[in-house]
Amino acid sequence: QVHLEEHGGGSVQARGSLRLACTRSGSDDRRHCLAWFRQKPGKGREGVAVWDEDADDGQDPGYSHAVKGRFTLTKDNVNDAITLQMNDLKPEDTGIYTCAASLLRVCSSLMRVEDYPYWGQGTQVTVSS
Repeated sequence: QVHLEEHGGGSVQARGSLRLACTRSGSDDRRHCLAWFRQKPGKGREGVAVWDEDADDGQDPGYSHAVKGRFTLTKDNVNDAITLQMNDLKPEDTGIYTCAASLLRVCSSLMRVEDYPYWGQGTQVTVSS
């Protein structure tokens, strides 16, 4: 099975930046959808960004409308990790950020929680105004 672990997180003032990383181990021989979800206080999980390992070179990752233009998802092939660069953070970005993996044939930008069987522990991101 796939084991995921988040790195980073913390507290920052509004308009600041943070960087999260998700490392993977114990992978099988299949490619995955690698995604970041977040859970705001008192809310359910919502998709943030997704990377398709089967996508052609140059194909952009998917982003939720809430973060598009502010967050950037990249792949670190050396460390088998995905990195989420979060810029221009807002208080509404506060929440627990968790990386996840699935074996979907198509990595939908909808990023439905039920499609992702593998999850990390999550890391707290707090943005103050």
